[in-house]
Amino acid sequence: MNRSQKQSRIAIAALRGIAGFVVLILAFLIGYIFITGLPNVSWHFLTTPAKAFTSGGGIGIQLFNSFYLLVLAMLISLPIALGASIYLNEYAKDNWFTGMIRTAIEILSSLPSVVVGLFGFLLFVVQFNYGFSIISGALTLTIFNLPLLTRNIEETLSGVSDDQRQGGLGLGLSKYETIIHIVVPAALPGIISGIILCSGRVFGEAAALIYTAGQSAPALNFGDWNPFNIDSPLSPLRPAETLAVHIWKINSEGIMPDLTKVSSGSAAVLVLAILIFNFSARYIGRKVFEKMTSI
Repeated sequence: MNRSQKQSRIAIAALRGIAGFVVLILAFLIGYIFITGLPNVSWHFLTTPAKAFTSGGGIGIQLFNSFYLLVLAMLISLPIALGASIYLNEYAKDNWFTGMIRTAIEILSSLPSVVVGLFGFLLFVVQFNYGFSIISGALTLTIFNLPLLTRNIEETLSGVSDDQRQGGLGLGLSKYETIIHIVVPAALPGIISGIILCSGRVFGEAAALIYTAGQSAPALNFGDWNPFNIDSPLSPLRPAETLAVHIWKINSEGIMPDLTKVSSGSAAVLVLAILIFNFSARYIGRKVFEKMTSI
């Protein structure tokens, strides 16, 4: 074995050791959260409203608020991100203007979530007078999520071979028809994976929602699904404390009798949901790709 081979083996062993160390840290954190939190999770815990001054409360309303905010934010951000990605990748020329747009996307995607939350507070809560509400939180999450989702979809579209575009044009399709019927379906597995991964990021967000969606979870009437009634679960104008905000709030106040139990259980549910988002992205993306490439 010569010197270069020894150096190569040492470098590979060092990289494997670093990777293994990172995996061990992650496994320890997730294991600790699950070991301390999952024993406190039950159907009663997942469906019961929270209680501030007495023990025995759950996270039912906070869990519903988290999924409802996620759905609204994705419904707003996905069409915008998809349209922007198609324009940047398929239509925009490579000049200073598109370079400026991509730079702005990079800057926005790296902004701290608390800064986005303060911007959402000043714009939606104060200026637009939406108050602390679901619509304020959803619009703020759209700003928070839009740059990452746009970049993800654009990279997925750029990975589609130009031969497929030329084939569509050769069949007499217009450029728009080629994009809609060939390019986007070919990129669909990556787009779906990106959407699910961004959903996991939004689901666990807290800082941006503290200043916009609020820190309270009023009692909801699950028998009334009229979005124009303020006590309806679907009302976009009611305040909505999410699960991540709930964990921060109860630990900050420290007045809940069973604080440790509720906090650890909530953290376990939150981490489990994010893991499901991540694993689902890989599984669904792979299945869609296999279905689309099978003969």
